[in-house]
Amino acid sequence: MRTRILLVLLLALCLPGLTAAPGARAADARAAEGTPSAGSDRGGDPYWPLDGNGGTDARHYDVRVAYDFGTGRLTGRTAATMVATADLKSFSLDLLLPVTSVKVDGRPARFRKPSKHELRVVPKRPIAKGARFKVVVKYAGRPASYGYAGERNWLADRHEVVAMNQPHMAPWWFPSNDHPSDKATFDIRVTAPRGKQVVSNGLRVSRKVAGARATTRWRMTDPMATYLAFFAAGDFVVEKGRSAAGIPFYNAVSKQLPAGQRAQSVRMLRRTAGMTDWLQRRLGTYPFASTGGLVTGLDVGFALENQTRPTYGSWIYPSVMVHELAHQWFGDSVAVRRWRDIWLNEGFASYLEVDYAAAHGGPSVESWLADRWRTTCATDSFWRLDIADPGAARVFDDAVYDRGAMVIAALRNRIGAADLTTLLRTWVRDHRGGNATVEQFVALAESVSGESLDAFFRAWLSSGRAPAGTADNGLGGACR
Repeated sequence: MRTRILLVLLLALCLPGLTAAPGARAADARAAEGTPSAGSDRGGDPYWPLDGNGGTDARHYDVRVAYDFGTGRLTGRTAATMVATADLKSFSLDLLLPVTSVKVDGRPARFRKPSKHELRVVPKRPIAKGARFKVVVKYAGRPASYGYAGERNWLADRHEVVAMNQPHMAPWWFPSNDHPSDKATFDIRVTAPRGKQVVSNGLRVSRKVAGARATTRWRMTDPMATYLAFFAAGDFVVEKGRSAAGIPFYNAVSKQLPAGQRAQSVRMLRRTAGMTDWLQRRLGTYPFASTGGLVTGLDVGFALENQTRPTYGSWIYPSVMVHELAHQWFGDSVAVRRWRDIWLNEGFASYLEVDYAAAHGGPSVESWLADRWRTTCATDSFWRLDIADPGAARVFDDAVYDRGAMVIAALRNRIGAADLTTLLRTWVRDHRGGNATVEQFVALAESVSGESLDAFFRAWLSSGRAPAGTADNGLGGACR
């Protein structure tokens, strides 16, 4: 922990145009002396140092936005319920849009934007460590005009908008502690033209029409990372129901798609309920109150595991659906503690693609792994990346997905299918609604299997070369 805080302080001092803020240790020391401090504007993750903030723990976001399709302007009011983790004289939130007012516990607060990504709030009275407080921020702007960390994430045209992206999305439409380690529950209200439907996370609570506009409210009662919060507004074909296991689903397909493509997408989304039930049988209880999906007519070029409701481009197909639905356990319910732990999301979801295919007439997991190893073991570049710490620039590298799945398949050969099932089910049960690290997974794997697995994981995750083919990982024989 000490090393992590020092690194954040060094980054704060070295980055041009930014003011270094006290680290968590210094803030805690001053709090112990009863002196309020300025909460850090850094979350502590070296991949994206400005993501998240120190001194506060978010508990709930009440997000209310209105979107104008003609101008692309979004107007918002977000009330964030937080708990102070230090005595605070000020604190920060992550938001790109211009701010018009801030209140803390009903009192007007001073505020400024020291950088485009940060909002610094100075309440009228200091906030005591452990105190629960509410900050209400009003803001407005054109999200498409803003970029951060090389990303311009707003996806919209004059007919449809979808707020979805990874690793960053929240700052384009609501203020938050924007890091997966600080989860919260959500109420999301979106006002749009009354002819548009609005889709978001969780369960739909209400839709109220007022003149030419309508406000739709969605509620997410399980903890959620901020980048997984989303909304879409547009003209959609909507289907609702329950899976065979009784899980409610809500599917939406954009009417902007050509008729044939739209019909095919509707048919594909109907498989969501059965896939969710299959994953539940594999992994244990589905962690949320609803499932479903959305196919957008926008040219998004990727799919994303928005909590309870993944979003797909028009190229939706079964393996992508299984991948995004598997993320509901691995990535959403159990989120990374640091972005370096991304293998826990992408490798596991990619493995479950293979497992699902094997259970539905495809190659066995063993034969898939043997084939992938034979075709890649002589390719140095494929194995060079440390997928347990790939770096910010390569956090979504193909190796994180493909090799990530190979690790789990090889672990299955090593400890046996029964122990792997126990391991995965225990992992998602013990960390449900929280965050976890690669080190914790390795420790649990050793506990479940009764084996020392350090050398195994080093070889498959971080060695920089292809693991040797051995009997215990099911890959006997030399690389050829």
